[in-house]
Amino acid sequence: MLLRRSFPILSRFKHTMTSTSRQAEITDNLNAVREAIKQVNCPQQARLVAVSKYKPAQDLLYAYEAGQRHFGENYVQELVEKSGELPRDIQWHFIGHLQSNKCKAVAAIPNLYVVETVDSQKKADTLNKACAGLRSDPLRVFVQVNTSGEDVKSGVSPADCPNVCKHIVENCPQLILSGLMTIGMFGRDPSEENPDFQCLVECRKQVNQVLPDQSLELSMGMSEDYLQALKAGSTNVRVGRTIFGARPPKEEMKK
Repeated sequence: MLLRRSFPILSRFKHTMTSTSRQAEITDNLNAVREAIKQVNCPQQARLVAVSKYKPAQDLLYAYEAGQRHFGENYVQELVEKSGELPRDIQWHFIGHLQSNKCKAVAAIPNLYVVETVDSQKKADTLNKACAGLRSDPLRVFVQVNTSGEDVKSGVSPADCPNVCKHIVENCPQLILSGLMTIGMFGRDPSEENPDFQCLVECRKQVNQVLPDQSLELSMGMSEDYLQALKAGSTNVRVGRTIFGARPPKEEMKK
């Protein structure tokens, strides 16, 4: 009987140890990324966005307790659920492909900091309309640019980037154009300048010729290339796996 009674105690002890270990792992990983960012000689300190796709809310809370406030989500449903569960001073970044029929759900999140993936004038118009009845202040947006030219990636072409940015400034009063975003091609040589990042830097120059008063951020760099992106001038890096570990396959998340 004594042995049977000890099972729940042992179970709770094991759970506590696992939770403590997981919290320490995330905190250590987060601090390592922060330190790595500090070591890069940048004109200004870049913002670290902890990307938590497919990770439980508890993992985000561990990072929050370690001082992290900017978090990124790829899927609208995950963003809606987690933003409702976690502290309201978290600043959320939507970094996935945004479907037009999901714009209202995203715009309704009160502590949404920015949508980083506006990829057309039409998408900007739809998001602007959604914000009109849901937000008291304009919403920050980045224009996503497909700098690698890969068919599987969303984003405006570099040539169209200035026009989309100009459209947002002139026709979308509920949006604030705050930056440009790109996803670099996987497998680029880290010892060389990344042409995708250099392309986004050039896009900003082109936008500034059309909109000289705009001060735009550059959101580029993820776990495998964020240091390379910082050296190229990124002001906003999106790091997930290096902080939270590998994500489970999407098929497993649906079970």
